[in-house]
Amino acid sequence: MSSNNPPQTQGNIDPANFQQLLLSWFDQHGRKDLPWQHPITPYRVWLSETMLQQTQVSTVIPYFLAFTERFPTISTLAQAPVDEVLHLWSGLGYYARARNLHKSAQLIVAKGEFPNTLADLLELPGIGRSTAGAILSIAFGQSTPILDGNVKRVLARLMAIPGWPGNSKVAKQLWEASTRLTPITRAADYTQAIMDLGATVCTRRNADCPICPLATICIARLTDTVNAYPASKTTKQLPIKHCLLLVITNIDGEILLEKRPPTGIWGGLWSLPECSSVEMMHEWCVKQNLTITHYQTGNQQRHTFSHYQLDFTPVFIDTMPTQPHVIAETGCLSWFATQKIEVGLPAPIKKLLTGFIKPKGELIHD
Repeated sequence: MSSNNPPQTQGNIDPANFQQLLLSWFDQHGRKDLPWQHPITPYRVWLSETMLQQTQVSTVIPYFLAFTERFPTISTLAQAPVDEVLHLWSGLGYYARARNLHKSAQLIVAKGEFPNTLADLLELPGIGRSTAGAILSIAFGQSTPILDGNVKRVLARLMAIPGWPGNSKVAKQLWEASTRLTPITRAADYTQAIMDLGATVCTRRNADCPICPLATICIARLTDTVNAYPASKTTKQLPIKHCLLLVITNIDGEILLEKRPPTGIWGGLWSLPECSSVEMMHEWCVKQNLTITHYQTGNQQRHTFSHYQLDFTPVFIDTMPTQPHVIAETGCLSWFATQKIEVGLPAPIKKLLTGFIKPKGELIHD
């Protein structure tokens, strides 16, 4: 795109002009009917911002509604078993968010009030600088900058800041820009406005520059380099790991689940026992005093994590105990009735078990 005007530079973007353009657009086009906006409370803002990390609004809405129906206040969340919290989070991913929410809720309730300073919020598990800024600005009206994914994209294009935002040097530049452009007044509206602009107009692909309120001052727009910002992280091929997932049923049609360690992949969730080979599968069942009466392998499936890809093959196993009630309700292994699995499950496990169980609870083995 050509322009007769001299190009903008990062240093001569006027904060007052920028704020006026953005807030005028927000007054006409901003999102004002999202579930967490009615009512606005520190708890609801915190919950929504946590759910929205690396997750789209359309995906978050049903989770937010179900979560707040069950846990309408921070006290109800703090008092709930973590398994119930993870159950309502199942499918949303990044499960450390749910564990940290639960832990932080307990700390806040013990303290007696919701923190309203940046320093106090940053002491809580799972609350970073941007989430804290959103809570302080939206819920408390404080002038505090944020830098979520949408804001990074808007500012990187506005000021033509090169480099991947995850780089510490680039992140420092973006934080400086966000701090300089955040207004003293209308802080809540401003924070919502810049997030809305990134989510609905200045999108990652196919940005709608002609309707953008910042089109006349955006350096990337004026230099026809919108798609160059922000720079992408250099990608490398993810390693592939393999395992068997054991879908073990007993004579009562119950499924055996194993609770994973509290940290790491799928931390704190209930999943299917894993092993690396059929031989190890037999050994594992022997250790659990289970006799395999029949088994059948399913089709291999793939689930992608941030650092590797998991190729897993389900093995559907019918068992009977060598001794009655050998596997009891313990901390890590439990039998679950197929229609009463109300604990946190990883998304691929939940999908696998949903396809494995017919509506009336009849198990499918072929």
